[in-house]
Amino acid sequence: MAIGMLGPVLAHAQEPNSPHALVMNVDGIINSVKVRFVSRAIEQAAEDNATLLVIQLDTPGGLLGATRDIVQLLLESPIPVAVYVSPSGARAGSAGTFITAAAHFAVMAPGTNIGAASPIAASGQGLDDTLASKIENDTAALIRSIAQTRGRNQDKLEATVRSAASYSAQEALADNVVDLIADDLDDMLAKLDGLTADTSFGLVEMETAEIGTRSFEKNILEHFLEFISDPNVSFILLSVGALGIVVEIFNPGLVAPGVVGVICLLLAFLALGNLPVNWAGVVFVVLAVILIVLEVAVSGFGILGVGAMVSLMVGGVLLFNQFGDTSPTLPSIDVNRWLLASLGGVVGAAMIYVVRAAYQSRKEGPLAKVSDLIGTIGRVTGELAPTGIVLVGNKTWTAISEDASVIATGEQVQVRSVAGLILTVSSQIDSEIEIDS
Repeated sequence: MAIGMLGPVLAHAQEPNSPHALVMNVDGIINSVKVRFVSRAIEQAAEDNATLLVIQLDTPGGLLGATRDIVQLLLESPIPVAVYVSPSGARAGSAGTFITAAAHFAVMAPGTNIGAASPIAASGQGLDDTLASKIENDTAALIRSIAQTRGRNQDKLEATVRSAASYSAQEALADNVVDLIADDLDDMLAKLDGLTADTSFGLVEMETAEIGTRSFEKNILEHFLEFISDPNVSFILLSVGALGIVVEIFNPGLVAPGVVGVICLLLAFLALGNLPVNWAGVVFVVLAVILIVLEVAVSGFGILGVGAMVSLMVGGVLLFNQFGDTSPTLPSIDVNRWLLASLGGVVGAAMIYVVRAAYQSRKEGPLAKVSDLIGTIGRVTGELAPTGIVLVGNKTWTAISEDASVIATGEQVQVRSVAGLILTVSSQIDSEIEIDS
């Protein structure tokens, strides 16, 4: 009976169009994933006729293009938006300053700060004077325009771009950089009650004293994109992807390395689209993988292996370092140095093990000497086109057809010469040499 009486009450509480504040959390680097997240939230708030969209913000900064997109979304939002820098200890650094300033209501929790967070290009590091001035003036004009639209302190906000100024919550409130300081979400809603927001649909008087809140979360796709967009994850995906592709090229027919490599590379490029990638770093990573495979295949006596580890380290360091037209709203992004050192150590150890195992296998096998291999008959187990895999005795070798012709799987071949761990073979069998069955 009691449950039946509560039915209408519960139905009313869950009514999508009932007065409420839609609350979302935006933290970490501002990128295209965040743009998609904020866009969906505004659409959902409008669809549910929400009274207010609350963006709880904690960010060190992000990509300038993504920042501009979010600013545009906030300035054109049909629903009042409050950006709440919280919890205590949070910051609206660099790109976060633009986003906070673009909101209808800029609110900070005690113990938070707003302003530049040591942006890469704020001082023009790595840029010539003309380019540094161009970027600085462009972003300064953007922050002034936002301040004019929202009626906030233009000079103080411009100083966050010109001189990397930062303000505590109390300083920001006193200088009209933000509108309110609120202890928590309920306190903010109470203080917003009765204020007016100028939305794209006109002026809206806020009635937020008694409204409830609803959470708006990232969907599975956005969580996945955020995960792979981590600099360390994207670096691992790029390295594994390149390794898989190169292994497949040197050993056609294995299939698995190629499939894994293509998938990892596609995910890596998807992730790099959300990060300020330096393509020189990508080239060094790919070069490192090629050198690793060459060391195993042709025996560079360690020289190629050392070059591979150096190239991998350089690639990891350069991958997200920008030396050109960098984003002044972007904090420092790099691959963890411990990850680089660990991956380099693992690659080095694995390479030493593989090379030693390969040589030991051949040294102890029935065909241990080069003179024993030449003239021996084998069978193609991976099509030679012209590189592939052959079985000689009971050992598998990487082989190249002598005249660069294609030799199908299953055909017999004869070893003509040996270079390191690669055999040169021919489908023309010398009848004077006894065939090893």
